Amino acid sequence: MKALVLSGGSGTRLRPFSYSMPKQLIPIANKPVLEHVLTAIRDLGVTDVGIVVGNQLRAISGALGDGSDLGVRITYIPQDEPLGLAHCVAIARDFLGDDDFVMYLGDNMLPDGVADIAAEFRARRPAAQVVVHKVPDPQAFGVAEVAVDGSVLRLVEKPARPRSDLALVGVYFFTPAVHEAVAAIAPSARGELEITDAIQWLVARGETVRASEYSGYWKDTGQVEDVLDCNRELLRTLTRSVAADVDEASEITGPVVVESGARVVRSRIEGPAIIGAGTLVEDSHVGPYTSVGSDCVLRDTRLDDSIVLDGASLVRVRGLYGSVIGRSAAIATVPAPETAPDTDPETAESTPADTATSRHRLVVGDHTRIEVAA
Repeated sequence: MKALVLSGGSGTRLRPFSYSMPKQLIPIANKPVLEHVLTAIRDLGVTDVGIVVGNQLRAISGALGDGSDLGVRITYIPQDEPLGLAHCVAIARDFLGDDDFVMYLGDNMLPDGVADIAAEFRARRPAAQVVVHKVPDPQAFGVAEVAVDGSVLRLVEKPARPRSDLALVGVYFFTPAVHEAVAAIAPSARGELEITDAIQWLVARGETVRASEYSGYWKDTGQVEDVLDCNRELLRTLTRSVAADVDEASEITGPVVVESGARVVRSRIEGPAIIGAGTLVEDSHVGPYTSVGSDCVLRDTRLDDSIVLDGASLVRVRGLYGSVIGRSAAIATVPAPETAPDTDPETAESTPADTATSRHRLVVGDHTRIEVAA
């Protein structure tokens, strides 16, 4: 079995981050979403992976390389423009050959894995097997109508009046029969080759198409709130590991990972949280559900329930929550303009990070500089 990972979307809902990085490289618990996806695929025993990429080939290949660090072999498949999921299957035809394959959307997180569903597919080998999940708002998804025996009766994309609450979650298993279906369908009203149309074509031809329900945690990391929610979910699984320099004046409680090369000075870190390699946390309080990337600086700062990407700097920033701070962004509190001439920002008296009560939320893109008047 091979794998086809789709990573060609533009990620408009994740701006400003998707202006400067592919949405599939947004870090969850300090690892890019795509890295989590490839790990999940490897856990299925699949190591030959094709990744469909758009105009972010350089960024994605730069982050993942040939896949050897993750135990897989990656073939990059360029897509000039996003023309639908079935179009991705069509342009990957040479890579896929006549092998069975799993198709996985590159911005989907299913941390509980689909190993049991993959085993079912291998045992039965239907023409297609879709993974579904019960949702409260099926109008927003492709929906499967499923018989009692698990066979798919009908697939409908974003139905106005859903006859089922089983949404397609973006993981599909196919035999080579899907290639004939992809070749037979026409573009939809939005000009794309829809994978739901291809699967429906198989159903109409009398091919066996099955659905398997995934009941674990699932998130499409397409918006900032989804990214933060997914970060919380993965941080809950952390095992405490402190492989860094933590001074005697600091306190670390709960499941906290402090990676090698980081330094914690006169600070408090409450888990679940992760501090990346080379990061300095000084005179600060890092609360639960926070991931801080590599080579960051947190000085006299308090934050919780947030994501800080590599190289960011936070100085005298108190009460951040539910925030996402981009790569190499710099945020600092400075003296108010009327007091600036007489005040040295390095020695000015201020409320300690541990006792600050104000709360702020920031979503800041890469290489942004923000100065907040005290």
